[in-house]
Formats: sequence, structure tokens, C-alpha cells
Amino acid sequence: MLNILNNIATAIGRTYETNKSIYDFIGLLFGILGIYKTFYFVIGMFFTRKFKPAKHQHKYAILIAARNEKNVIGNLLDSISKQDYPSELLKIFVVADNCTDNTAEIARKKGAICYERFDDNHKTKGYALEFLFKQIERDYGIKSFEGYFIFDADNLLKSNYITKMNDAFDAGEKIITSYRNTKNFDENWIASTYALHWIRSIRTGHRARSVLRLATNIQGTGFLFSNEIVKNGWHYTSLTEDRALTADAVSQGYMISYQDEAEFFDEQPTSLKIALRQRLRWSKGHLLAFVETAPKLLLNIFFGTKFLKNKWSKQERKSKKLSQRFLESLKQRFASFDILMLQTPFSVINLCRWLLVVVIIHSCYTYINGIEDFELISKSTTLGGLLHNWFSIKVNVNPGYNALLIGVLVAIWARLFYRFCMYFANMFTAIYLFIIEDARIIKMSFKKKILYTITWPIFDIIGRYTTYVALFKKVTWKQIPHESKITIDDLNSRGKK
Repeated sequence: MLNILNNIATAIGRTYETNKSIYDFIGLLFGILGIYKTFYFVIGMFFTRKFKPAKHQHKYAILIAARNEKNVIGNLLDSISKQDYPSELLKIFVVADNCTDNTAEIARKKGAICYERFDDNHKTKGYALEFLFKQIERDYGIKSFEGYFIFDADNLLKSNYITKMNDAFDAGEKIITSYRNTKNFDENWIASTYALHWIRSIRTGHRARSVLRLATNIQGTGFLFSNEIVKNGWHYTSLTEDRALTADAVSQGYMISYQDEAEFFDEQPTSLKIALRQRLRWSKGHLLAFVETAPKLLLNIFFGTKFLKNKWSKQERKSKKLSQRFLESLKQRFASFDILMLQTPFSVINLCRWLLVVVIIHSCYTYINGIEDFELISKSTTLGGLLHNWFSIKVNVNPGYNALLIGVLVAIWARLFYRFCMYFANMFTAIYLFIIEDARIIKMSFKKKILYTITWPIFDIIGRYTTYVALFKKVTWKQIPHESKITIDDLNSRGKK
């Protein structure tokens, strides 16, 4: 048996140099593919797209999917009623989805048209929206409204929200997302991590893509789209319907824009248990969305408009010069590539690479060759470089089973140490966001900002490990409770710096 194990370890170990070259090449390739995001960061620091005041006021339907949201839905509807947009051009629809409280009653008292749905076998928000669109088609017709807003029941809108979104819609944009702020930002560290995440998405993605006229991603709530998007109904019913809609729209050639001046607020979880449950659902949904949408995005990257459902008409093609069509096709291909990069679960791919090459194959390599002068304090990060100047610890082990075992341990140590260093590096993201978004973040004490800067990197850590768990765990939709009594008037009176 020992001879068999020895032969296996030796055979695997001898492949290390080749596999390490492949490992490094893949890492380099991923780095090159993602380098454009650095330009996004720089552009987002200084610029975002601005829209001129609309020439026309369009007719919209506002859709809200709510399950047992009696605590918050009234405040959302009040904030809608306070919009500076003509109320006769707005109609509010609520789907009270499997409610056991008086959500429907509150919605109707506040002037919304409310449909009640009872289907415990299909629980996601996507199914609720699918049902609601069917009711609208039956009673009004999808084309009765030029555009559709989607909100969650816990949202609150600034008074000029719809006016600003109408500016973007009137400019010809078909799908538009908006500035997502947090009404309970300073309630605790858990809520703050979500709040900073949404702002990071704006600064590192939405703003730059809007300037470059590329497609950004929809993030669950606070977005508007043209009636042509749902001319055949709503069919996005997965755990993360926003990812599915984003990929489907981009694969059809739609550019999803961003309106920085349209601001809304939502409520973030304050319970770690609830946050973990939500993040696990997101992770599972993201994995499923990648499997479902990657083929469409890849087709568009390689073949462009040839496979688009939203093809240009012959008349449109004739009206465009060849150079214009080429640039449009190039932009659509890159937008599909960009969204594919967003959808791809790189954390899973990198974990598999690490386990196979660094843990297994390299450990077998150390079985043959031993470990010579392995630096426990790696200089691959800024913090690691500083610590290396103070501590220089080297590991040396002769070939054999001890080397194999210690090879596994040092591989795990190296990864944990790298993550430890990156934790501190990621704090600078929070510092950057607190500084650059100071005018829009609600007032809070300096002590809280320090605390939230320290805890912020936990958001990405949770996302990474819930993704690993989601690979093997069946995940079902469960409600995220909303309890905040904060109103839009409270936020206005509290003000921002």
C-alpha cells in the first residue's frame, strides 16, 4: 500500500512544473481580462452620464411585489405620492404575494391597485412579477404604459426620482437603473456592509458604463424599462431575477443605462442570520444565472448581432453607415463580455485551481523534493511586504511524507495570510467611498465610520464562502423581513452632509 501511495504521489508531483505553468497562465489571463475594470474605477471617480431635462412626460406603471410587508409598504407608497411628477401619468400596482397580514389592505388604502396571489410552490419575486404582468395585460394591456418601474416594498423614493428617471427614458434609454442608497446605513455593521456594497457598485461600475454608453447591471430594485422588454410577458423567475434580466437584455442588444440623479433608499438586514440566508440565496442564484445566461452572452461576443432577437430592421440597417454598424456591433460584443465577466463565478474557478495545483499537486511535489526556504510571510501584498521586513520565517523540510503534510499546511497558511492582508487592503475601499460619497451618505458619527471601515471587508468574505456552500446546497426562496419605520420625511429632515 505504501508503495502504491508513493508511486501515486511521485507521479502527481512530477506534473507540478507543467501544471504550475498552466495555473500561472490562467491567473495571468484572468488578470488581463479584468484589467479594463481599472479604467472603470478611474472614470467612475470623476464622471457619470448626465441627462437633459425631458421634453415629454411619459406614462408609467409602478410595480411592487410584497409578501407580508405591512410595516414598510405604506411608507413607500407615501414617498411615491410625494413625487413631483404628474400623478395622472402614474399607476401603482402591488402584488400581495402569499400574504398572511394586511399588506393588500394597506396598499389599497394608499391608492394602489392590488392583486393577491397564493401559490406556495412558486415563491420567488420573479413568479410574483410574472403573475402581476399577466393581470396588467388582462386588465389594461402591457402597451397601456410606456415604461415599468420595479421596486421592493421597503424602498423610499426622493421626491424627484421619477422626474429624473423620465429624463433618461425620454433620451431614448430602454432600461435604466438608479442610485441605491440605504435608509438604515448606520443601524449596525451588517447593514453598513450592504450599504457600502451598493455604493461601490455605483462608483466602480454604473457610472463608468453610463459614460461609455455600455450596459450596466440591474440590481434587484429601483429600475425602469420600456414596455417592449415585457411585450411577451415577464419570464425571469429564478432566485436572482435581476441577473437573468440583465444577461437576457444585453444578449438581445439592449444597453442598460444608469441615472445618477435618481436616488432611492432601501432597508438592509441587521441580523447576521438573515444576512447569511440572503447571501446564500444570492450566491445560488448567481451560479444558476451563469449557467443559464453564459451561452447567450458568448454567442453575442463571438457572433454579434447575427443571433440577436432585437435585430436592427432592414430600414435601420440602411440608415446606418457601415462604420456605425461596426461600432454598434463592437459595443454590443464588449457589453456582453463585460456582463459575462460579472456573471462568471471566478471565486469558484480560483478555488478549484488552488486546491488542484497548490494543495494537491504541489504537496506531492514537496514529497519528492522537500521544502526549501519557504517564506511564511509572503511579500505578494503591501502588508505582507511590511511584515516581511520585521519577520522572516522560513520553512525547510526534507523529502517524504512530512514534506507532503507540511506542504498542505503551508499552502493553506499562504492562502489565509494572503486573505488576511487583503482584508486590510480592502478597508481603503470603504475609506474612499466615505470620502467621495460624503454628500449622499446620511450623517453618522466618525466612530461609526471607523467601525464600518473595519467591518466592511466581511461583506466580500461572506459572499465568497456562501458561493462555495451554494455549489452543494439546495437553496429555496425565503422572505427577508423588513421592520424599519423610517420614512422619506425622516431622511429629508435628518439630511446628509
